[in-house]
Amino acid sequence: MLVAAGILRGERVKMAYDERKATAWAQAFLPEGAELIRYGQTGHPMWVAADFDGDGRSEIAAAYRKGSDAHVLVLKAVGADWRPAADLKGNGYSVSTLQAAPVTGRNRMDLVVGWQVGAIGSELSVYDWQDGTAKDVAPAGVSFTYVEAADLPGAHERDGIAELALWAHDTGEAYHVDVYRLQEGELVPAYDVYPYYFPKVAQYYERLAWMYPGYSFYGEHLQEARNKARQSEAGDSAQSGELMRAGELYPAAEKTKNGTKWGYINLNGKMIISPQYDEANPFQDNGLAIVSVDGRSGAIDRRNQYRVKPKFDSISPFTEGRAIAIDRDGFKVIDEQGSVLTAKAYSFISPYRDGLAMASAPGSAAGPYGYLNLQGGEAIPFVYESAGDFKDGKAVVKVKDGEYALIGRDGNRLHTYNLEYAGGLGEGLLTFKREKGGKYGYMNEQGEVVIAPQYVFAQPFRDGRAVVNMEWDLGDRYGLIDPKGEYVLKPQYNRLDQLGEHRLAVGYPIDASQPFIGSKYAIADDRGRFLTKPVFYGVQEYAQGLASVYDDRNTYFIDTGGRPAPGLPSVPGSGTLTLMGPLIQANVDRRTSYLDAAERVVWEPSQTLKLRGSYELHELKYKPNRDYLVYYPQIKGMQNSLAQRKANQKLAELSQVKPIGEEQLIYSYTGEYEVAFFRKRLLVLELTGYNYPYGAAHGMPSRIYPHVDLQSGRFYELKDLFKTGADYVKTLSAIIGEQIRTDPKYDYVFPDSYKGIAPNQPFYVKGDALYIYFNPYDIAPYAAGFPTFRIPYSKIRSILGTDKPFWKAFHR
Repeated sequence: MLVAAGILRGERVKMAYDERKATAWAQAFLPEGAELIRYGQTGHPMWVAADFDGDGRSEIAAAYRKGSDAHVLVLKAVGADWRPAADLKGNGYSVSTLQAAPVTGRNRMDLVVGWQVGAIGSELSVYDWQDGTAKDVAPAGVSFTYVEAADLPGAHERDGIAELALWAHDTGEAYHVDVYRLQEGELVPAYDVYPYYFPKVAQYYERLAWMYPGYSFYGEHLQEARNKARQSEAGDSAQSGELMRAGELYPAAEKTKNGTKWGYINLNGKMIISPQYDEANPFQDNGLAIVSVDGRSGAIDRRNQYRVKPKFDSISPFTEGRAIAIDRDGFKVIDEQGSVLTAKAYSFISPYRDGLAMASAPGSAAGPYGYLNLQGGEAIPFVYESAGDFKDGKAVVKVKDGEYALIGRDGNRLHTYNLEYAGGLGEGLLTFKREKGGKYGYMNEQGEVVIAPQYVFAQPFRDGRAVVNMEWDLGDRYGLIDPKGEYVLKPQYNRLDQLGEHRLAVGYPIDASQPFIGSKYAIADDRGRFLTKPVFYGVQEYAQGLASVYDDRNTYFIDTGGRPAPGLPSVPGSGTLTLMGPLIQANVDRRTSYLDAAERVVWEPSQTLKLRGSYELHELKYKPNRDYLVYYPQIKGMQNSLAQRKANQKLAELSQVKPIGEEQLIYSYTGEYEVAFFRKRLLVLELTGYNYPYGAAHGMPSRIYPHVDLQSGRFYELKDLFKTGADYVKTLSAIIGEQIRTDPKYDYVFPDSYKGIAPNQPFYVKGDALYIYFNPYDIAPYAAGFPTFRIPYSKIRSILGTDKPFWKAFHR
């Protein structure tokens, strides 16, 4: 269902009725003064049709508003007429989602409703029809921003029962995500579908972490998603630092005629390993770098020789001489020669800590859990419902509901805790919760309460301090406590991050009336003394007495006093600087470059791509505002200068280069481009964008493919590919319709939503096929991204205009 880990936004599911008829029927039964609720993105009425009561005929459910109250009206067919069957009322002032899914059992549909109670918050209801009456069987008080109700594949593929993926807003575009099943009125974590769902959540955060490298919380959410997806990263800062230390080669990206590719440069900025990989990570201390090509991951040495063949879906960074590799069978442990050490594949394996790796038994990611040794053998039996990583020779495990334990490296139980939750082990203290829905406190390893439960969020202690939060949603109140529970920083801040070396980033809302826009950070020490004013928009952790920060103009290092570090570079733009041996890696404004301590640029990506002959593609940057950044292409070398000027003007317009002021925007926008295809005189560009309105649940991606004839400057349209008079719309519509009906990979398409393509349907060409795609919400949920259909030219040869300029542009 998800492609880039976005969210299904409750879009309507069309069944036996079209929108016009269904909404007309619903409108006829609305109370006086009521109006149908519409989707904000599309303006379509919010309705769904499904057989809720099991009589074999679909009912219609439509959301409406009367005054300040929100309702869902359910209509039932009685003969040839319609009659109201239920009028459901929730707590909210509107309805954010309306879905039909088999949540409570197979072969029966339930009505999933989100009652909107805040700008980005809704309460969940799941209505099950029992004896002709709709009963809300969801637990009370479940809040979320988005919900996706879908039958997700688990350990035994799809089971006919829908899971509920709940996305709860955290900050910016970050969400707390989890997947549940509804069982006997309780939401139970659906661990077995995590390997299917969370890789796509991780993709969502990978994009955000790349777009906003200075926002550390995206990296935190990315790590959590990877852990749940069974693609864990190294956790603590010491390990992260070890992984980032490169040898004499450094990863660097260049745009090519086949898209962006990664290679490796040396200390002098010379490209030693030519750009050839889709992804490339820094070399680790063991001399290996994990790379990916064509969707397969392996590890190379500095001679660009594979030490681990590219045969895995993914490989985690090496820790303690071991890496976790994933293939179609599951999770396996490999050594630095690529040898598989585990005798079987597991449902999940975390990175090694203290010589042990937490793992889930084969067949089910829901457990039981145990631990593997460095030889890949089972060191601690697989008997736990959940388990944490070892730290300082200890780990917290869940024995059963209401019972947790602290164990040693030999697996022996050190202490038992009869609690709803225990975890967050740090400096001898654990976070705990007594009952469901309760608040968090801290106890010692013996189970004695040290700080009474009072927090809605509590982090493990680090350097004698812990970050806590007293309130969720728009009113976050973060504070800092000592081991006695005394406040070092009172709970009044929008954000609070421990940076290491006894320093903190203290977040103040950029706009106090809209704190969800983000924070400006001040630096403080862990005694509560402020060292700077709130001037930073991004702050990284301290290492070797330095932290990377960026303000409204530049990215640079500060020392532990919060002052700009002398003798180190300052780079215009927003991002991060990282010390990598004698070089400094700058990831600023979505581009990677390298500098030395004298601020000399050692390497930066070229802004010119030679295509063929005199044809070149030049990259220009447009950043009129901190929240608006576009990289766009300009063509050089066309013989017709007027055609070139007009083509470049159109490319700039399509890339959203337009007047933008310097004032604080209510949204952010980023734009990028790639060469999608180039042959003969046809240049196909991919222009992508992402517009995120602050306070919205998610932004809107865009993707267009200009097809430019470098000889004439003409921008080709879809109709130009076909013979004059050919009914290409009918032909292509039929081919795509058949793919939707017969290919399981398109099962995310809304039932009966596909009605064919438009004459100007978005498309792009490659050497062997035509590709037709749809924008988000056209025929599928936002989470599906851009549904794309490949049509080989051999299937449409009879209508291709092979004698027309478009075809000739890349064939003759």
